[in-house]
Amino acid sequence: MERLGTGIGWRPEIGDAVERMPGIDWVEVVAENVCSGHLPDSLIRLRGRGVTVVPHGVSLGLGGAERPDAARLTALAERAEALGSPLVTEHIAFVRAGGPLTASPRLEAGHLLPVPRTRDALDVLCENVRIAQDALPVPLAVENIAALFSWPDEEMTEGQFLYELADRTGVRLLIDVANLHTNHVNRGEDPAEALAELPLEAIAYVHVAGGFQRDGVWHDSHAHPVPEPVLDILTDLAARVAPPGVLLERDENFPEPAELEGEVEAIRAAVEKGRASGGALSGSTAPGRRSPQRAAEPEAARRRLALAQTALLSALVAGTPVPEGFDRVRLGVQARALAGKRADVVAKVAPELPEILGTAYRPAFLGYAQGHPMTGGYRRDALDFAERLWRDGQPGDARVRRELRKWWLERSGPVPRSRRPGVRLARATRRALLRR
Repeated sequence: MERLGTGIGWRPEIGDAVERMPGIDWVEVVAENVCSGHLPDSLIRLRGRGVTVVPHGVSLGLGGAERPDAARLTALAERAEALGSPLVTEHIAFVRAGGPLTASPRLEAGHLLPVPRTRDALDVLCENVRIAQDALPVPLAVENIAALFSWPDEEMTEGQFLYELADRTGVRLLIDVANLHTNHVNRGEDPAEALAELPLEAIAYVHVAGGFQRDGVWHDSHAHPVPEPVLDILTDLAARVAPPGVLLERDENFPEPAELEGEVEAIRAAVEKGRASGGALSGSTAPGRRSPQRAAEPEAARRRLALAQTALLSALVAGTPVPEGFDRVRLGVQARALAGKRADVVAKVAPELPEILGTAYRPAFLGYAQGHPMTGGYRRDALDFAERLWRDGQPGDARVRRELRKWWLERSGPVPRSRRPGVRLARATRRALLRR
């Protein structure tokens, strides 16, 4: 596996700081946030200096019941080729449910949700990973995710699940030590046990990130400093194997460049500490307690997984009853987190909405989200929210309603309303009449 070294997640807000940061060997970019034909100048300059760029996907949903979408795979492949990347990465998660497999409306989570560690889920995931591997021009690595809740009746530990996935598909692993810490706090899972069961030779690189704890729940925010327990897990991993690459993730609430550089140095120190103590731990690549193999029934497994994931996602975003066996309190926390994330992301993709609505934006959106699950991505979500408000006569201020309707009309068609030929002609005619 190619040695990557020490890296940081490239984000537009810190692009200049990343370019000036000493000792950065490589960067990772969210694949969906760049266009292969119009790469940001900062990434072009970094590539020109020989800095490796790895696209990191968030929307494939490889752990979902449906096969990966061909258009999403094509887009990910194009980004890998445009960036000259040695590999691409994605997540072991599902992000949508419903649709033809369940004869129900499609639902979007807008978030990475955990798959059950069951034989059905593993069979489906392995087939989906193989489909992705065949469609991509470079090797694929997949990431373990953080979760607020557990699935009932799981059949494997995380380490066993990841071991069998790598064993059956040859896929590389992106190990997020912050997510191991999250699952330790939220699900009582021992990070050392997970590391002991992993196929260490399959690790492509490692993620490190920060979060915060509230009411006994750890939130993997990527917006806070990396805590000591996460660095300790990184040290444990580095004592078992030399990771080909280690990368700091930060997605928002960006600190000053000096603080980011300090976090990168702390990560280097944790890796060096682990290397210095190497040999004290077994470094075993044995899978531990492996569950029995069975004959795969891919289509039946997909249908069973589809029903389970749809019932769960519907409870989280549409208010339907919580499926049996789940922790209702934890699902409530997750549902509120999903609604809050929707509000935050819609505010980013459509910043005019908070400007038009002011302080009423967030409560209005959260009220809308309770009865209107996301079905077509965040941009569609923004349009549907704005249309719902002005058609329902909200808010009470007529001027604000007019602004909201104007915004919606401008963006609801295939091209902006102001650029449509009929609108341009009408405006030109009106200007000519006014000049007379």
